[in-house]
Amino acid sequence: MRKFLWITLLLLPACLHAQINTERVMTIARNALYFEDYVLSIQYFNQVISAKPYLFEPYFYRGLAKINLDDFQGAEADCDEAIQRNPFVVGAYQIRGLARIRQNKFDDAISDYRTALKYDPENVVLWHNLSLCHIQKEDYVAAKDDLGKLLDIAPRYTRAYLMRGEVSLKQKDTLQAMTDFDKAIQMDRYEPDGWAARSIVRIQQGKYKEAEADLDQAIHLSARNAGNYINRALARFHQNNLRGAMSDYDLALSIDPHNFLGHYNRGLLRAQVGDDNRAIEDFDFVLSMEPDNMMATFNRGLLRAQTGDYKGAINDYSRVIEEYPNFLAGYHYRAEARKKTGDRKGAEQDEIKILKMQLDKQNALLGGNADKKRDDESQSDTADTSGKTRKKSDKNMENYRKIVIADDSDADKRYTSDYRGRVQDRNVSVKLEPMFALTYYEKMSDVKRIVHYHKFIDELNQTKMFPKLLKITNMEAPLTEEQVRFHFALIDTHTSDIVSDAHDGKKRFLRALDFYLVQDFDSAVDDLTQSILLDDAFFPAYFMRALIRYKQLEYKKAEAGLDGEVASSRADGRQTADVKAIDYEVVRADLDQVVRLAPDFVYGYYNRANLLSMLKDYRAALSDYDKALSLNPDLAEAYYNRGLTHIFLGNNKQGISDLSKAGELGIVSAYNVIKRFTAVGD
Repeated sequence: MRKFLWITLLLLPACLHAQINTERVMTIARNALYFEDYVLSIQYFNQVISAKPYLFEPYFYRGLAKINLDDFQGAEADCDEAIQRNPFVVGAYQIRGLARIRQNKFDDAISDYRTALKYDPENVVLWHNLSLCHIQKEDYVAAKDDLGKLLDIAPRYTRAYLMRGEVSLKQKDTLQAMTDFDKAIQMDRYEPDGWAARSIVRIQQGKYKEAEADLDQAIHLSARNAGNYINRALARFHQNNLRGAMSDYDLALSIDPHNFLGHYNRGLLRAQVGDDNRAIEDFDFVLSMEPDNMMATFNRGLLRAQTGDYKGAINDYSRVIEEYPNFLAGYHYRAEARKKTGDRKGAEQDEIKILKMQLDKQNALLGGNADKKRDDESQSDTADTSGKTRKKSDKNMENYRKIVIADDSDADKRYTSDYRGRVQDRNVSVKLEPMFALTYYEKMSDVKRIVHYHKFIDELNQTKMFPKLLKITNMEAPLTEEQVRFHFALIDTHTSDIVSDAHDGKKRFLRALDFYLVQDFDSAVDDLTQSILLDDAFFPAYFMRALIRYKQLEYKKAEAGLDGEVASSRADGRQTADVKAIDYEVVRADLDQVVRLAPDFVYGYYNRANLLSMLKDYRAALSDYDKALSLNPDLAEAYYNRGLTHIFLGNNKQGISDLSKAGELGIVSAYNVIKRFTAVGD
């Protein structure tokens, strides 16, 4: 009955919101935020704001949730409110700065970071984002100055060396750029961006063999970066390795099927080796992306003529001539195509046009009129017609056969997505695959499409007791706003059922799942405990209670970091309690019960192995992973985690073998981990 009254109060109109336990709702909201259930967390923060609008924290954390949902304007507005209530919270300036960056308000973002640094002068994230703002504004002197200060604070922060190297390149200081890139590689040989950055300089210097070697290392460490394959193709092209270059374009396009440079340049290379039909396919794709790209149109015209499609070739040539009426080669090739179709009159007109253009050019030269304004749109006074490459923005039709490279403006985008926020950070780390849960919602994977099954859970589903199909997954999906309302309504329904029949443990379990999904972990644990007291043989209750208690402990550990920037501003001085290994004993006890009651439930062994590995009891963890894999030899997550556990013990060979199997079964990140633990050569 108590829970029924609480949830009823939670949903009452705004006039009664002051009656809710705001501290508890705030805890649930932050719990939802930590577990990336952003829509749900905003619902809770709204309630706290309605009840106590003078608090800064709900505005700050709601802004954090909004920025994760790409609501940058809303995030900025919430941070405004938080700062108005407490101007000394570093995190509020940090998140508002990030929201302003995403709206291209770089001056305002710089102001926020400068203010935040007054309160926290050694915050690496603030210096990082501040430097990137200066780079966006092309204030390279200020960027270098700030990066120097960042390196004074964090001398082993490799990203600062990479950014400073990029700034040096923009200032045409290749020597300093190479020094910084060399330093970044020396400090972290497992960071692919260092190798990739140095390869760009070597390509610019014409050191194509060395550039290719650097890109080999970058690709070895990060095989899913299409840009590295594009750049290696360029290095190979300059070494006349056309087949190797085409292979790289194939790989790049398998990762990024819409990559313009990949299709355009592969089309050129296919044409060079006589693979005309497939070259046409590439230019068809380029023109579907950029219908007005005259270079691609002309190249397709040449290929169409080569394959006997003279009508199609004439259409392409005519489009180019219409856009560039003084492009001599266009008339020449159209005349040839018209002859092939029997259009002698059209061919003669093109040849007369060519002759007239040549005479006009000679007369201009003989007349010595060097200052005569050109009306030849196909050429540019500044366009480079030498060399084997051209910039993407180069519109000089004389360069139609050249390989395309990215413009400087495109290269500038290297770090535009590298701005960092606390929750927004997604640093690549070696960590275990998550624990499994019983839930109604699962994220879809493009690679793994395995349905996790257990006979008892299937039998429960067949009873139709659940409002949706109960799933076993470790890829839990956050709730939508509609789903949030649905589960709040279900809590009320289940509460009524429990009041009418207080001795049915499964009804408690049903409501516990709803509490779990709306991130009210305390209420969920209470219901699961009651479910166990009513039916101590019902193992799903132990399984879910273990999972929820584990998440509560992990959240408490993370909360200490989240509170770091706001704890000093708390009126109550509340601090987060430390979490110790002994706190996990209750989780271990529940999982022991799961495997005792259901010795064929593979996910009980898997979750217990995860817990043991996290507690650094690696030998016991390996035993549980072994048992899980004996029950289900295709459990990719168990191979992945067992592989990592072997590596934690120093058994790299066995670990890599397991990681390879995990990759084979669909966990793509396993390959990147394998590369991190495979020695990188010089």
